[in-house]
Amino acid sequence: MQEEKKPSIVFMGTPEIAEIILESLCLKNYPILAVVTQPDYKPKNKCEDDFISPVKKLALEKNIPISQPQKLDDDFEKWLKTLSPDLIIVAAFGKIIPEDVLSIPKFKSINVHPSLLPKLRGTSPIQNALVNGLTETGVTIMLMDKGIDTGDILSQKNIAIDPDDDYITLTGKLSVLASNLLIKTIPGWIDKTIKPIKQDDSQATMCQLIEKSDGKITWDESAQDIYNKFRAFKVWPGIFTYWENKGNLAKISLNEIIIEKNPILQKHHLGEVFKYDDSKIGVQTNDGIIVLNKIQLAGKNETAIGDFLNGYPNFVGSILK
Repeated sequence: MQEEKKPSIVFMGTPEIAEIILESLCLKNYPILAVVTQPDYKPKNKCEDDFISPVKKLALEKNIPISQPQKLDDDFEKWLKTLSPDLIIVAAFGKIIPEDVLSIPKFKSINVHPSLLPKLRGTSPIQNALVNGLTETGVTIMLMDKGIDTGDILSQKNIAIDPDDDYITLTGKLSVLASNLLIKTIPGWIDKTIKPIKQDDSQATMCQLIEKSDGKITWDESAQDIYNKFRAFKVWPGIFTYWENKGNLAKISLNEIIIEKNPILQKHHLGEVFKYDDSKIGVQTNDGIIVLNKIQLAGKNETAIGDFLNGYPNFVGSILK
C-alpha cells in the first residue's frame, strides 16, 4: 500500500524545545518547506559568540531554507504565500503572528504549547508551573487564532512534575512529550478524525511575565517557595540575595541549593546564615532552612560554599537581605 502523502510544513520556532520538535518532524520525513526563527543577535557580553537560534542551527544541518524576519509584515506574508504550505506549525516562536499569516495554509496553523490549556496561557508556562509548585503539567496541540493560546484544542497529554525537576529537566521531558504528541496529532487533523474542542475560558490562567527582578529572594518566604524559584529560574534570571560585607552590599547568586528536609529547630533571624551538622551552611526562612551548596559573588566565579567560607569566614552569622 502506498504511504499517504504527508502535508508540507512551514515551521516557526526558536529555542531548544522547538528544535527537538522540528527534529521529530524531519525524522518522520515531513516535507519542511522552510523554517522561520528569530534573527541572530550579538550578546551584551562581547566575549560571547553571536546568538543563533537552535532551530536555525538544525535547519542549516538539514539544508532547510531559513527566514529570520525582523517583522511579520506584508513582504513576509507574500513570501509565505509563494511557498503554499499545507500547514504552519508553531513552537515557542517568540512573536505574535498576524491572523493573515495564520490563515494561509490549507490546514490552518497549529501551535505546540507546553501546558494543559486553558491553564498557563502565555510565554513562560514551564517557569510558571515550577514557581507555582505544580505537580502536573503537559502539552497542548491547538489551532491558532488571534488570541494568546486561546484556540481550539486538537490534543493534550499530561505529565508529572517531579519534586526536584527544574527548568532544564522539565523542558527536556516536555520536548519529548510534545514531539510524540504532535506526530500522532497531525494525521488525525489532516484526515478530520480529530475534532477541535473549544477551551473553557472560565478555567483560564495567564503566565506571569518573568523579569530579572523576580530572581530576588526575600527570606520571609517559605523554604519551598524559594526552592521553587530556584527550579523555575535555573537558566534565567537565576535567584539571588544581598550580603552586607564590611559596609558594602554585595549581590550573591545562589547557584545550587536544597531544602533541609529535617530542619533542626533553632532560633535564627530570617535570612541569617549559620553552620550546622558540622559541614552544612543554612539560611533561615520563615518555616525552614535552605542549604547553600554553590554560590557566586557578583563579578567572581562560582564557588563551593566551603571554599567561599575560606575566603569570607564572616559570611556565617550575617543576615542576607
